[in-house]
Amino acid sequence: MREAIYKICPKELWREAEAAGVFDGAPIDRADGFIHFSTAAQVRETAARHFAGQSGLMLVTVDASSLGGDLRWEPSRGGDLFPHLYAPLLISAVRNVVNLPLGPGGLHMFPAGLP
Repeated sequence: MREAIYKICPKELWREAEAAGVFDGAPIDRADGFIHFSTAAQVRETAARHFAGQSGLMLVTVDASSLGGDLRWEPSRGGDLFPHLYAPLLISAVRNVVNLPLGPGGLHMFPAGLP
């Protein structure tokens, strides 16, 4: 995998996507017209800003190179470029899915290897 991008998703919503073979996005994604992703350097701040204190989340790792021209890097928070997918996410592009539990102090506990 050349570059991994990450999606934080409620477990129930992700399980529905796995059963369907495609993820059409969370409600915020559908409202914005694209699926929001983060890079490894961005995903912790995304969790803290948008998922603070939420349990029952999954961290979905996607191979960015498998998404083709539907993946666009666009300025967002602080002018940083964020990956946005303008198409449904095929489950075949997913490389890993893990629980994203809450740890002490209500912060999410990320897998080893993420900054």
